[in-house]
Amino acid sequence: MEEESDSRKINNSFLRDHNYATEADIISTVEFNSTGELLATGDKGGRVVVFQREQESKNQPQRRGEYNVYSTFQSHEPEFDYLKSLEIEEKINKIRWLPQQNAAYFLLSTNDKTVKLWKISERDKRPQGYNLKDEDGRIRDPATITTLRVPVLRPMDLMVEATPRRVFSNAHTYHINSISVNSDYETFMSTDDLRINLWNLEITNRSFNIVDIKPVNMEELTEVITAAEFHPHQCNTFVYSSSKGSIRLCDMRASALCDNHSKFFEEPEDPSNRSFFSEIISSISDLKFSHSGRYLMTRDYLTVKVWDLNMESKPLETYQVHDYLRSKLCSLYENDCIFDKFECVWNGSDSVIMTGSYNNFFRMFDRNTKRDVTLEASRENSKPRAILKPRKVCVGGKRRKDEISVDSLDFSKKILHTAWHPSENIIAVAATNNLYIFQDKVN
Repeated sequence: MEEESDSRKINNSFLRDHNYATEADIISTVEFNSTGELLATGDKGGRVVVFQREQESKNQPQRRGEYNVYSTFQSHEPEFDYLKSLEIEEKINKIRWLPQQNAAYFLLSTNDKTVKLWKISERDKRPQGYNLKDEDGRIRDPATITTLRVPVLRPMDLMVEATPRRVFSNAHTYHINSISVNSDYETFMSTDDLRINLWNLEITNRSFNIVDIKPVNMEELTEVITAAEFHPHQCNTFVYSSSKGSIRLCDMRASALCDNHSKFFEEPEDPSNRSFFSEIISSISDLKFSHSGRYLMTRDYLTVKVWDLNMESKPLETYQVHDYLRSKLCSLYENDCIFDKFECVWNGSDSVIMTGSYNNFFRMFDRNTKRDVTLEASRENSKPRAILKPRKVCVGGKRRKDEISVDSLDFSKKILHTAWHPSENIIAVAATNNLYIFQDKVN
């Protein structure tokens, strides 16, 4: 984390050709599985690309494996809701891996309305010697079958197959913004603007509504749900955040419908900072439990906050992500950037947090040393083994050689989605239609 000798090193990047980049290629979610061996991305075209980490080679044991494309499949297709005359986008909003139980991998992916459970499995053998079919697969005439054969499995080229196992649909009136797998590995929840539903992974035709904030009269609506997540160890506990900047912790043991929260986290606003944009920028775009389950991290437009679950009155830590944008809120409102939903992630030991910004910058904050660094994911520094240089943004006054002025930031280039390997210092950063994978410098 030291700014003088930053140790982030590029591992490899999955770069799509700029000339062919379309709206459908824009990456909309990034997620490592529980071991970090697989990394999945979803895009606006409804595709899921899964990368697998190469095994360490014997002749170069010190060189850790890189991530290569393992499987690509179309998860969601565009649909049309005839009752409401609405088009349903195929864009993948979230991907969540299930813990691995056998040789196959399972993941949940969701668009605005439908959650799907996918199985990704390998096949390297095929059966030969059918009795009822000939070698070309045509059905044989039973009268010609005089002997019975025992089918045998013959080796074949490795095939990775992605098959949809279950489809969880027709439970959301509004757009799904988050899904979360419970620590009991039997249930998961899906969240839209006004409701949270609880599903059993085995049952697709019904779900249980556990939160409903829809008022009787929609004109009285003052806030919407922006994100929700299960506690990593307690299967009865979950949190959800709102567009008003508050977080509610709920206990499913207390009642079946968790409209009454057990804890309420909110930081009172400083009256001196009050402005027209206060409510918009206080909306929470993402929240994540720490791996230990003791802390909760939330991201709003300008800051990342870390909350202790035992202290509701105020956050434990507040980190300014891009405070230099305070003076630019008016133009950010006009170009709709003020509604961008940035995500935030913890490293494996909960000691460093990472979140994105504009100009393809992403920020890291070390909770122990209180140091922070700004790094850039761009094609210029995407050569393998290139070392990333810390970037600085200057506000007014004289600009140093390696600084960038706040007026020359590119707001069309934004890092909304990032992921951190569960145990190693490897990060994945989605910059529009490119995925960058960085790792710590290996001596």
